[in-house]
Amino acid sequence: MPPLLPPGPARRLAVYALVVCLLAVTAAVVSFSRGSWLGVVWVLMAGLSSNMTWYYVRKAKEERREVTSR
Repeated sequence: MPPLLPPGPARRLAVYALVVCLLAVTAAVVSFSRGSWLGVVWVLMAGLSSNMTWYYVRKAKEERREVTSR
């Protein structure tokens, strides 16, 4: 079974952005559970990193299609 994303910089950036997203969500939950409004910043960061993850996933899939169509 082929990997979902081809190896390369776009895949690596997608994985890094996903890790940042998960850490930001965790930080937001912890902040809100402690009663801090700083969690709002973490939610915004999670949204940004989520969008970056999807962007790099699509970019990696597009690179994969270009390589296989040659």
